[in-house]
Amino acid sequence: MPQDETAFAQFYARHVDSVYRICLIRMRNQMDAEDLTQETFLKALLSLDQSHTNMRAWLYTVARNLYYNEVSKNRRVMYVDEYENETEDRANIPLENILSKERNRLLYHAIEHLPERQREIVMMQYFGGLGQKEIAKVLHMTPENVRVSAHRAKKQMKNYMEGQGYEL
Repeated sequence: MPQDETAFAQFYARHVDSVYRICLIRMRNQMDAEDLTQETFLKALLSLDQSHTNMRAWLYTVARNLYYNEVSKNRRVMYVDEYENETEDRANIPLENILSKERNRLLYHAIEHLPERQREIVMMQYFGGLGQKEIAKVLHMTPENVRVSAHRAKKQMKNYMEGQGYEL
């Protein structure tokens, strides 16, 4: 890990958004996602040396492990469907926004219906911006297995959404 404050600030600025997106999808609420993101970078600051070859993949591994630690520690469901809480405000939202939110909600549920490994691949690929090699490193898979799993996940998501009446 970079030793001086400027180097760490640059490292943080470069990676915080993608780590936060992954944490938000995992934790399903903003406060817990912010906490998990900060804990991920704190662990990075305290334990990663500069010789590490792929810091971004390492950050996702740390965030993933911290998430699983949190779940096992609390033994509780971490699910807040904010969409359901917005029903009162929907009358004041333009139709395009309502349709977009509905599509996003359906997409989110399609992701949730994937097997855990495929869900992780989709989240890292699309929300974290990781490439197949980086995902393979985090999940201890080959890049080809990541590619095949991602393809199957997209197909399952499409089938789920079409089964819910959403035309793609």
